[in-house]
Amino acid sequence: MPRLNGYVIRLTLIATLGGLLFGYDTAVISGAVGSLRAYFIVPRHLGPDAANFLWGMVNSSALIGCTVGGLIGGWVSSRAGRKGGLIVAAVLFLISALGAAAPEFPFAPIGHGGPGYMWNFVFFRVVSGVGVGLASMLSPMYIAEIAPAKVRGNLVAWNQFAIIFGMLVIYFVNYGIARAGSGDIWLNTIGWRYMFLSGAVPAAVFLLLLFFVPETPRYLMLKNHEAAAHAVLARLTTPEEGEQEIAEIRASFTQHHSGRLFSFGPLLIVIGILLSVFQQFVGINVVLYYAPEIFRNVGLDTNASLFQTIIVGVVNLIFTVVAIVTVDHFGRKPLQIIGALVMAAAMFALGAAFALQVKGIVALLCMLFYIAGFAVSWGPVTWVLLSEIFPNQIRGQAMAVAVAAQWIANFLVSWTFPVLNENPALVQHFHHGFAYWIYGLMSILAAWFVWKIVPETKGRSLEQMEKLWRPQNHSSI
Repeated sequence: MPRLNGYVIRLTLIATLGGLLFGYDTAVISGAVGSLRAYFIVPRHLGPDAANFLWGMVNSSALIGCTVGGLIGGWVSSRAGRKGGLIVAAVLFLISALGAAAPEFPFAPIGHGGPGYMWNFVFFRVVSGVGVGLASMLSPMYIAEIAPAKVRGNLVAWNQFAIIFGMLVIYFVNYGIARAGSGDIWLNTIGWRYMFLSGAVPAAVFLLLLFFVPETPRYLMLKNHEAAAHAVLARLTTPEEGEQEIAEIRASFTQHHSGRLFSFGPLLIVIGILLSVFQQFVGINVVLYYAPEIFRNVGLDTNASLFQTIIVGVVNLIFTVVAIVTVDHFGRKPLQIIGALVMAAAMFALGAAFALQVKGIVALLCMLFYIAGFAVSWGPVTWVLLSEIFPNQIRGQAMAVAVAAQWIANFLVSWTFPVLNENPALVQHFHHGFAYWIYGLMSILAAWFVWKIVPETKGRSLEQMEKLWRPQNHSSI
């Protein structure tokens, strides 16, 4: 891999804290789903279907905010800039961590709010989701716009590493909090609050560090601040490379000046949306959000199920590193196709294990196999592709649409899983295995989609990618 200067590495690491908080805030729910049911849902004495429906809403409420954050991300990135948008996300992370831990404040004493403050909790999770939606778009965009072309895939994949690392950290934090208390009663009343509160620490660090990073040169050029863009590029690359890059950026802005979403044709936008949707329809966040509940279905207690979740996080992290070191060597398409086929096999096997009631270690191995397939492909590589395929003039708008579609798909999958997984008729016939077969089928469709439609972006500059979307080139994609 070409040698990077320290400045590029520092900026990348700071930007990836947005990814870390993305992972942290979305996965914190995994340790609290059972407690949220006990605290907010059970006291309402609802029927099974109504209770599962409301429980799914509480657990997936952050995803509503993620969708909003994705939708407004393009507007925020064009008005406040990539850096300014990340600052907004950091503030939202901080507010949500404090609010979700004490949803009754200031209306009742902290810790004594009760189920009546469920919608307050949902509100703060939505706030968290807006932050996640912004960061999920802006962190990889920031990295892509400062990274040299030859290592852009590698550096953008660091963001996925940070997402998984954030998830792994909160798995340990959740496990430690559960172990520190005096059992499920403590966890269901007080312990879950500490899980959400812990997110305030990385949010505050991220907010502080963002004041020490520059705006990206492509955004500066977009706003006609060429001298400032020169100054940033002078620190990111050599003078000769900086001059060439400035020329390419300037040319890309003059060749297509409309800046409309469909300036480069609808196919480009459809590809971005489907990459995002398939990343969620393969079922990854069912595994990440509901892992403790899945392990409880195979007979494990709370502490054991949370510990198994840590194992899932470790495997996720290890294979994300594999993706980081291979994405600029093997390319994007091969990793996506192979990973999707691995996930399909794992999900079909996991569903069969539940249906045949062959669980325990078999279920764990299927989940780990699935996680490995996702981590080496659709986890990091989807974000690499989304950060690369859109031309400069529409990148903010197009990524906003793609990211919003991703979070809508995430919300649908996360909300419907409890209904599918707990439906009495499906449980009777398939013993919690039915949903996983659906995700396996989606994985096969994802592999076909990448094979037939998605272009390879390896080794091309962001400005060179624009040439793929000129009408005469669409047939060669």
